[in-house]
Amino acid sequence: MMKEPFSFDSDLFCFPPAKDPQQLNPLVLAYVGDAVYEVFIRQYVVSLANHRPNQLHRLSTHFVSAKAQAKALQAWLPLLTEQETDIVKRGRNAKSGTSAKNADILEYRHSTAFECLIGYLYYTKQFDRLHYLLMKSLERE
Repeated sequence: MMKEPFSFDSDLFCFPPAKDPQQLNPLVLAYVGDAVYEVFIRQYVVSLANHRPNQLHRLSTHFVSAKAQAKALQAWLPLLTEQETDIVKRGRNAKSGTSAKNADILEYRHSTAFECLIGYLYYTKQFDRLHYLLMKSLERE
């Protein structure tokens, strides 16, 4: 029996948020965005040739760190719509009460904004747009 390919409309992740995504706290969006980005990056590094666990982790941290995410957000800014820019500002201005171990406060805030936008696009099911921006985050200068 042939299995259908995975689609974002599948029931794999079947728990929508309790509120409209526009009404969610930006830190809640960032919480989900962090997980979505982590899975995206893990899938990316597993798609590469070297699968030693230490190498997978080291490569992942080049992308999944406050510094790297803040840098990716800077590259995204000229590409964002007005609505996406508003979501980024909400995420950047959210007061989390914590800070990153290896980043300054500005990098940490921009990283939160980056994750907030990912969470928002995920919950609003703008998967083509999300995929486009996530792929942009893989690009190096």
